[in-house]
Amino acid sequence: MHFEIEEIKRRRKKLGITQKKLAELVGVSQPLIARIESGDIDPKLSLVKKIFEVLESLEGKKVNAKSVMNPDVMYAKPDQSLREVMEIMLKYGISQMPVVELGRVLGTITESSIVKIILNKGIESTESMRVKDCMDNPLPTVSADENMEYICKMLINNPAVLVVENGEMRGIITKHDIMKSIRGKGYEEHILVRNGE
Repeated sequence: MHFEIEEIKRRRKKLGITQKKLAELVGVSQPLIARIESGDIDPKLSLVKKIFEVLESLEGKKVNAKSVMNPDVMYAKPDQSLREVMEIMLKYGISQMPVVELGRVLGTITESSIVKIILNKGIESTESMRVKDCMDNPLPTVSADENMEYICKMLINNPAVLVVENGEMRGIITKHDIMKSIRGKGYEEHILVRNGE
């Protein structure tokens, strides 16, 4: 049993999740997980079994940038007309697009940057504008194996993050992608257990 308890901490750290997060998924308090990991208490076998089930389910899912990203990145070119890019964004329900030239990410065109232009220069000005005239800074980038917690932190102040591997853009992650991945990864059962207790 003691070997198993040590295993909990090792596997939790390898997954990069906090005691608080593990506690939430298992449906217990964070101090209880802390006491179990430090060997202060001898938990019931049923609880140990539940903790291991949660750890196994997380390990099986490998929740990282690669597993949640959308690999079909639609991007704009700096010399493209703003009107054309607006049409694409509306057609596909996209809130932002990276601006790319010769494989390099130069900036981002977002709904907000378009609204700002309309506010400052009027709707008519969008007729003659190019993407490069109103793009924002490039989106932040993460590696393909970046963990979920870091990605979520980046998304608080950014509309999306780009996944870059070997200098090449491999995918994009928005808040919507994060929500979709959680829905699809079977976390609901853990949330239901937690709310039910």
